[in-house]
Amino acid sequence: MNTSAEAYFSEGCGRCQLGGTPQCKVHSWTEELSLLRKLILDSGLNEEAKWGVPTYTFQKKNVLILAAFNEYCSISFFKGALLSDEHKILVKPGENTQAGRLIKFTDVKKIKELKSVIKAYIFEAIEIEKEGLVVEFKKNPEPIPEELKTKLENDPAFKSAFEALTPGRQRGYILYFSAPKQSNTRESRIEKFAPKILAGIGLNDR
Repeated sequence: MNTSAEAYFSEGCGRCQLGGTPQCKVHSWTEELSLLRKLILDSGLNEEAKWGVPTYTFQKKNVLILAAFNEYCSISFFKGALLSDEHKILVKPGENTQAGRLIKFTDVKKIKELKSVIKAYIFEAIEIEKEGLVVEFKKNPEPIPEELKTKLENDPAFKSAFEALTPGRQRGYILYFSAPKQSNTRESRIEKFAPKILAGIGLNDR
């Protein structure tokens, strides 16, 4: 995994075999990422590398992530659910996401058109951190499957890692582990994804 924010823009996150190659998805959005990066840095946020991607913080608190995907690049706000979203440009990363919100970009023209709006959203996100606002998470409304309960009870390291995940990531795993009708299939899924949980990685993270 890449530990340098600067290197991300030339080599990618390093979490797949395409990192550092011309096929890495960051090369599909070079101009877009460069323009968004400048807007973010001009807003006064600090740039770091977390989870292999550029992460921007205010007083050591995570505010947003800048990242490239196959179909788009995006700014992802950690507490996007608290933003007023006057222009209706925020989207949920996943159906069960509670806090995070994305702004997706597919061309430089849109970024230039939304320049002042993007900055306004960033400044609002900074104000949210200044005021110490938090997202009210729903505490795992879905029941935890018995197989996962057993794993948590019998594996202290796994239990600590699972509880350290964000509520959204915990919920994602609970939903995925609960889906199969057969107990052995649920157990198989838990064992298969245990390494990701121990590494602090979400179900759909790579």
